[in-house]
Amino acid sequence: MTRATHIAPWQQRLTRAWTRRGPLAWLLWPISQLYGALVALRRSLYRAGIFKSERVAVPVIVVGNVVAGGAGKTPLVMLLVRHLQERGLQVGVISRGYGRQSDDCREVCANSAIADVGDEPALIQRSTGAPVFVAQRRVDAGRALLARYPQTQLIFCDDGLQHLGLQRDLEICVFDERGIGNGFLLPAGPLREPWPRFVDLVLHTGTPPAFAGFCAQRTLSRYALKSDGSQQALADLGGPADLCRKPLLALAAIAKPEDFFAMLRAQGLNLTRTVALPDHYDFTSWIRNEYEGYTLICTEKDAIKLWPLEANALAVPLILTAEPAFLTQLDTRLDRLLAIHP
Repeated sequence: MTRATHIAPWQQRLTRAWTRRGPLAWLLWPISQLYGALVALRRSLYRAGIFKSERVAVPVIVVGNVVAGGAGKTPLVMLLVRHLQERGLQVGVISRGYGRQSDDCREVCANSAIADVGDEPALIQRSTGAPVFVAQRRVDAGRALLARYPQTQLIFCDDGLQHLGLQRDLEICVFDERGIGNGFLLPAGPLREPWPRFVDLVLHTGTPPAFAGFCAQRTLSRYALKSDGSQQALADLGGPADLCRKPLLALAAIAKPEDFFAMLRAQGLNLTRTVALPDHYDFTSWIRNEYEGYTLICTEKDAIKLWPLEANALAVPLILTAEPAFLTQLDTRLDRLLAIHP
């Protein structure tokens, strides 16, 4: 089995340094103190009203984290949107659209170019069918969404825990198995802001949970999606390749590619090659010929960018399952909000 990685060595080294308070973390610690002072100053300027924080006409729930890198925010947003849709609520989603090349405010549609809207907003729209808008200022996205879909009762903000320009009614903070790492602020550690700080709900996607909070489990679907929307059972891809079936190449451009590869192997897939790419990789420099002769298998987030280049790629959905007590607590808080904002 061969393995390729396109993640810069300095990124890998820094990520390792964030797990403990070693020499590199202490070397960067003075810079993290300056960063912390700027974070505190910015928050105080919003609190004093010098920087303006604005509200939209419906309740806003921010799903974010205090740790750099992915922890499961977008899968949680999709889970919660579906949960509230099942309750009969009209829900919208806003995002900055990290990594997109445009900087305007626009709706994410089924035919939107990923470069214009971002991979995660496109995935949310494709997966849930909810209205999704992106903008540099989330409040602009929220107002545009409500102007286009005035029946919307509630808005989720994917990421944005530190985006204080948008007032919010509920904050959900997501952690994975890293917890808060070494507890240092960037760049000496993974924290975007000091922790602990008040949030309404904490959800852990890692096992075991790093500290007190609700728990969720991340698993892969038993099937892979094709570009035409049809499904193929993963069991059909298991075992070694033969003359009638190409070997498998797993590709991931997410925060923790190795987790995806491990989950595929746990499903019984024999991965001939794995390729780890930087999170939000746009595949503009993707060398198609290098991967000929393989069946490509990837995440849904990667597939929406990869399918225009390789229509035969297979995408395996990630399934996030939150403990019932978390959803019960969320519903209770939402009912109070919606009673105030009918």
